[in-house]
Amino acid sequence: MGTPIRDWWSRRSLRLRLTTAAALVITVGLVGASVALLAWLRISLTSGLDQAAWQRAQAVAEIVDSGKLPAALPSPGDRDITVQVIDKQGSVRSSSPNLQGQSRVFAFPPTASDEPHARSLRYLPHAENTTWRAVAVPAGTRKDPVTVYAAVPTEDVDASLAQLGGGLAIGVPLVITALTSVAWVLTGRALFPVEVLRAQAAEITTSDLSRRLDVPPSADALGRLATTLNDLLARLEAATQRQRQFIADAAHELRSPLSSLHTRLQITARHPDSANWRTLAPALAEDCERLARLVDDLVWLARLDARPRLRKQPTDLDEIVFAEVSRARERTQLIIDQHAVSAARVDGDPDALARVVRNLLDNALRYAVRRIEVSLRAGGGTAQLVITDDGPGIPEPDRHRVFDRFTRLDDARARDTGGSGLGLAIVRDIITAHHGSIDIEDHAPGACLVVRLPAHAN
Repeated sequence: MGTPIRDWWSRRSLRLRLTTAAALVITVGLVGASVALLAWLRISLTSGLDQAAWQRAQAVAEIVDSGKLPAALPSPGDRDITVQVIDKQGSVRSSSPNLQGQSRVFAFPPTASDEPHARSLRYLPHAENTTWRAVAVPAGTRKDPVTVYAAVPTEDVDASLAQLGGGLAIGVPLVITALTSVAWVLTGRALFPVEVLRAQAAEITTSDLSRRLDVPPSADALGRLATTLNDLLARLEAATQRQRQFIADAAHELRSPLSSLHTRLQITARHPDSANWRTLAPALAEDCERLARLVDDLVWLARLDARPRLRKQPTDLDEIVFAEVSRARERTQLIIDQHAVSAARVDGDPDALARVVRNLLDNALRYAVRRIEVSLRAGGGTAQLVITDDGPGIPEPDRHRVFDRFTRLDDARARDTGGSGLGLAIVRDIITAHHGSIDIEDHAPGACLVVRLPAHAN
């Protein structure tokens, strides 16, 4: 039962829910205040009655002590106070005019105190339908003790409280209705800027992410929300532009080897007798290999953009380096010096780290003239991998840009070397996912790429 009601309530508008909550708070507050007011007034007015009865009883007690007690007590005139003086035998010694000729009507014992201790009585012979507040005061001598009883009717207090309660019963709902209406209006006005932001956001499409929301002038939560949404739109616009640029660059890069393959195969198909397969087959294989590397790089970048969870585990980075250097030596006649490789263990994905080392070695192989040096060492909680070559190097102003996708700097690092401009971008994304860093440092001649990764904590 609770779940359907909760689901139904959660589907109501925010304005309705806020107004309802405000109405509940107002209702509880006003009703609680009304009840507390009535209770306080009842206690206060009743205490006044008790005090009046006690003072009258004390005045009669002083008459008794003076020995001049008349059979009929004079009325005080300002209140309809009932008084009886009862001796220890239970006989009525004296009474107020409204109890003349009546037998004893009070029977509770007296209280010797300076404060009134009144009791509520619902029956007196001369006023059967009236509630009274009565007190008993001891008086007389030790040989002839008497008890003075005094009672005051509560009908005036009851009538006043009933009148006030009736007024509150009418006035409180009216006030609640008025305040709820005001809360409804104020909530609508408070939420109006949110509706404006929603309408503006609804008009923004993927084809026009340059638009921004109007930020309210007030520096409140709504203004911060609008600023945050604008920042989000800016990031989405930048991400969309990068994605579009990536798709355009990828299409451009794929077009070249595909066009070359298509042209050569088309010529061969038209002139099969004149085709020289000894020279054509290696060219076709080179184009296919280049296309396969490009597709493989694009797949890696797509995986990294999707932010996958890497299979991080304790990994011996030196073993990965030795394995990749061995593979690289099979493809080149260049000297690859690995004597400076020492043991280093990191927490990472072995396949991803192998891709890092492979891409860095491929980059060095592509531009080195005679020699490549590889070093690895661990210390200070960091594993540092350094790969240098003796090629043309990377100018200092371009050292940050080379990690962007599809970036080529000059003729020495052009497309005919077989690179797609994605290798270092993949390296940077993988290293970043491992909470590491990659930098290009000074090295003459050639390039020096330094990778730093957090070492495995033993």
